[in-house]
Amino acid sequence: MSEHRRQTTAKPRHRRRKTAVAVGVPLALTAAGTLAYGTDLGLFGADAQQKASAATSAAPAWATATADGFASVNALGQNGTYGGRDGRTVTVKTLADLEKYATASEPYVIVVAASINMNPVGKEIKVASNKTIVGSGTSGHIVGGGFFLGQGVHNVIIRNLTIRDAYQGVWNDKEHDYDGIQMDGAHHVWIDHNDIRHMADGLIDSRKDTTYLTVSWNKLSQENKAFGIGWTDNVTANITIHHNWIRETEQRNPSTDNVAHAHLYNNFLEDVAGTDIKSSYGNYSRGKTNMLLENSYFQGMTNPVVRDATATLVQRGNVFSGTTGKNESGGTGASWNPKTYYPYTLDKAADVPSLLKSGVGPRSSIGTTTTATTTAAARTLTVAQDGSGQYKSVQAAVNAVPANNASRVVISVKPGTYREIVKVPADKPHVTIQGSGASRKDTVIVYNNAAGTQKPDGSGTYGTPGSATVSVQSDDSQLRNLTVTNDFDEAKHQDIANQAVALLTQADKIVLDGVIVNGDQDTLEMETAAKDKLGRVYVTNSYITGNVDFVFGRATVVIDKSVITLKKRWNGTSAGYVTAPSTPANRKGILINRSTVNGDVSAGSFFLGRNWHPGGDTTVDPQTTVRNSTLSAAIKSTPWSDMGGFSWKDDRFAEYKNTGAGAGAGSASSNRPQLTDAQAAQQEVADWLGDWTPSAS
Repeated sequence: MSEHRRQTTAKPRHRRRKTAVAVGVPLALTAAGTLAYGTDLGLFGADAQQKASAATSAAPAWATATADGFASVNALGQNGTYGGRDGRTVTVKTLADLEKYATASEPYVIVVAASINMNPVGKEIKVASNKTIVGSGTSGHIVGGGFFLGQGVHNVIIRNLTIRDAYQGVWNDKEHDYDGIQMDGAHHVWIDHNDIRHMADGLIDSRKDTTYLTVSWNKLSQENKAFGIGWTDNVTANITIHHNWIRETEQRNPSTDNVAHAHLYNNFLEDVAGTDIKSSYGNYSRGKTNMLLENSYFQGMTNPVVRDATATLVQRGNVFSGTTGKNESGGTGASWNPKTYYPYTLDKAADVPSLLKSGVGPRSSIGTTTTATTTAAARTLTVAQDGSGQYKSVQAAVNAVPANNASRVVISVKPGTYREIVKVPADKPHVTIQGSGASRKDTVIVYNNAAGTQKPDGSGTYGTPGSATVSVQSDDSQLRNLTVTNDFDEAKHQDIANQAVALLTQADKIVLDGVIVNGDQDTLEMETAAKDKLGRVYVTNSYITGNVDFVFGRATVVIDKSVITLKKRWNGTSAGYVTAPSTPANRKGILINRSTVNGDVSAGSFFLGRNWHPGGDTTVDPQTTVRNSTLSAAIKSTPWSDMGGFSWKDDRFAEYKNTGAGAGAGSASSNRPQLTDAQAAQQEVADWLGDWTPSAS
C-alpha cells in the first residue's frame, strides 16, 4: 500500500459395511503426475505447439501438457505421456462423437464440452492410444459409465472430467463392473484433475501389469472401492499417485498389489465422522509391492496404513489425525529413490488438506479454447541460471520481448532461485512467465526491497509499489507454476517503512495460476493502470501468505480455489488483516471464492479485511466478499475493521456460506453481514470477470 496508508502495529446414503482389511481385490492409489498444485498447464516448448484444428492456430497449453511421475519416464518405446498432442483438437457433446474419436487410430485432443450419458449404463468406451480426453472447464461430465484402456494401449491422458453415477443401488456390488476408468495392461497413462464418484464397482482399476501410470489431483469419493491395483502375479508395474483427495470410500484407498515401485505422496485420505460410510483401511501395500509413502494426511481413517508380510512399505513425514487401528511399515524390499526416475517436490503434510480441498478436480482453466482464427502461435523464451537457456535472468527474457507484441510470448524459467527484480512493462502484453519445474516451488523469483529502502542512486525510497519483486504492468499477462517472494527482514529494519510487496499487478486480464506469493505486510498488491481503468485479476490454485493487508488494491480480483496462509508478525505476535481493498465506486473489489484461510497463528487474531481509502479518498467504495470458503479459528468473530477514520459498514463487506471454526454466523444487520441467496447469485466469479474467460492461450 502507499505511504498514505496508516501504519500498523503490532448424507446418509449407504449402509456401513464392516470389512476386514484383506477384503476385496488388491488396489492402490496410482500416483498422479507431479504437476504440483497448479502446474497443470504443462511446458511451452516450440515442439509442443500443434495445430488445434484445420485452421492455423496454437494449441492451448492444456492441449500440450505432459505428465509427471512415472508417466513421464522414457520406457517401453514411449518417451513420456503427452496424449493426443500431435493430432487435431476436436470438441464433442454427444456419446457418438466421443466414442468415434476416442477409439480412432490417429491421435486426438478430445474436448468434452457437455454432460454425456452412457448408453447403456455401465458402458466403458475403449480408448485407443495417443489420446487426450479433457473436460471443457467444469462442463465435461461422463454420466453412467467410463473408459477402458486395454492391453498395449499407451500415451493416454484423461483430465478435468467429472465421471459419475453408474451406481446400481448395491453398495458392495459384485454384479456390475461399472468402473470410472479401468486399465488392463496399458502403459503411460496420466489421470489428472478429475472428480470420479458414485460408480457401481470401483472408481479406478489399474490391472494386469498396467505401468508407467500417474494419478494426480483427483477427487475420489462416494464409493465402496476407490482405487484398485493388481490382478497379476508379475511384479513389474511402476505407479505414481499424488495429490488426490479420497473421502467417504470404504476400501482400496488404494490397495496396491504386486507393484515394483509404488510412489504415493501428498494424498489426503478422509473418513468423515457421522456418515454411513466407514473406511476399512487406507493405503495398503499388498503382495510383493515396494511402496514409498510420503507427506500424506490421514483423517479419521481406520487402519490407515497396512502391509502384507511379503510387501515393503516405507513411510516418511505422514500425518495421522483421529485414526485408529493398523499403521504399519517395514519389509525387506530394496530401498529406492523416485528421483532416480523423475523429479518431484513434496508439499508439507500439514498443508495437504487445505491444498487438496481447493485444488483437486476439474478446473475452469483447462479445456477452454479461443477462436482458431484469432490465436497466433506462442513464442517461447527459456531462462536458466546455468546457461542452458537463452537467458540467465528472467528480466533479460522480458527485455527480449518485442514492444507491442501481438501474440503470446512464454518465458519458460527452469528450476532455481532467481534473486532479481522483474518488471513487465505496459507495452509488452500477452506475456506468460512460467516455471518449468515439476512444482511451483522449484522456480523462485525473490528480492528484499521495502517501501523504506533507499534506492541505489540516492533518489529516495522505493515506496510500496516500487518495492515489488515482480511487477506486471501489461494486459493479458500470466504467472504460472512458480514462487514470487519478498524476503525483506522486518525484524532488522524497524527503522524504515516495512511494507514489502512480492507481486504487483497494474493491468487488466492478469492470470495467476499455480503460484506461491510470499511476504509479510503488503504481499500481493493488485491495482489498475489508472483509477479510471479496469484491472481484472484471476488467482487460482495458488498460495498467498502474509500478515498485514497482504491482499490489497483497487483491482477487480477473484481468488478462487486457493489457500491464504496467515503468518505471525516479525516479533512473533499474531495480528493482522487479510484484505485491504480500495475499490473505485461502481466496480467489483476482491472476491475470495472456494478457498481456505488458515495459518499457524493465534485464534481470533486476524480480520478478513478493512476498508482502505487512500489519502482519505471519499470517492472509493472498498469491497471484499468471502464466500463458500473454509475459515480457520484464526479469524475474528467480527471479521471486518475500520481504517483511516472510515467505517467499514459504509463500504461493501460480506460473507456467504463459509465453513470452519472461524466462519461464525451473521445477518445483514449484524457485525458480520451475510449475503442472501439472491444477493449471492449476483456475486459469482462471472460477475467479477465480466466478458473475460481466463485461459492459458
